[in-house]
Amino acid sequence: MGSKHWSQADKQALAALYPETSNEVLGRVFGKSPKAIGLMARSLGVCKSARYMAEEVPRIKPGQEPWNKGQSFDPGGRSVETRFKPGRAACEAANYKPIGSLRITKDGYLEQKTTDDPLTVPARRCVAPHRRVWERENGPVPNGHIVVFRPGMHTTEPDQITADRVECITRAENMRRNTYHRYGPEVAKLVQLRGAINRQIRKREKEQNHEHQ
Repeated sequence: MGSKHWSQADKQALAALYPETSNEVLGRVFGKSPKAIGLMARSLGVCKSARYMAEEVPRIKPGQEPWNKGQSFDPGGRSVETRFKPGRAACEAANYKPIGSLRITKDGYLEQKTTDDPLTVPARRCVAPHRRVWERENGPVPNGHIVVFRPGMHTTEPDQITADRVECITRAENMRRNTYHRYGPEVAKLVQLRGAINRQIRKREKEQNHEHQ
C-alpha cells in the first residue's frame, strides 16, 4: 500500500486523526500499512487517546494484525542456535520456494518469484505478472503510479493476464477507488476529513508566506 513518503500535511492530518482511529482504518485512508501508520505516529509523538484504549482495544478480535507485526525481535537464550545461518543457500530453508513459483497475496493478486538474490529484500523477490505485462508494453511504471486491473477484469489466472486487462493509474486515484467502494462510509468520512485538514494547512501556509513577503 503507498510509498514511504509522507507530506507535511499528511503528517499533521495523521496527528489529528490518530488518537481516535484504528491503524487499520488509517492505513486505508493514507494508503499505507498499519505498521507504517504506527511507526509514523511514534515518530510524531502521538498516541491513542485514553478513551480509545479503554473502549476500542479490548474489542480487537483474535487474528487481527497489530501495527508492529513483522518487526524484529530477539528472544535471547539459545534461540540463536536454531536460526537460519548466514551464508547457507536459500534453497536450504524449510519454507524455500523456487524461482518461478506463484502465490496469491492477501489482497488477491498473483505474484511470481523472480530471484533468490540475498541482497534483495524478501518483499521484492516477487513481481506481480500484471505489472510485468504492462511494463512489457509501456516501459517502467512512473513514480507515484501503480498498475492495476481495469474495473471488473481482475484475475489470478496467468494465461488471462493480458495488456488489455490492466492500466496504470496514480496512487491517489487507486486510493479513491478502493476507499469508497471497498471500505465503506467510515473510511470515506475520514478521507474527507483528511482532505479538509490538508486544505486548512495549505491555506495557513499560504497566508504565512504572504505575511513574510
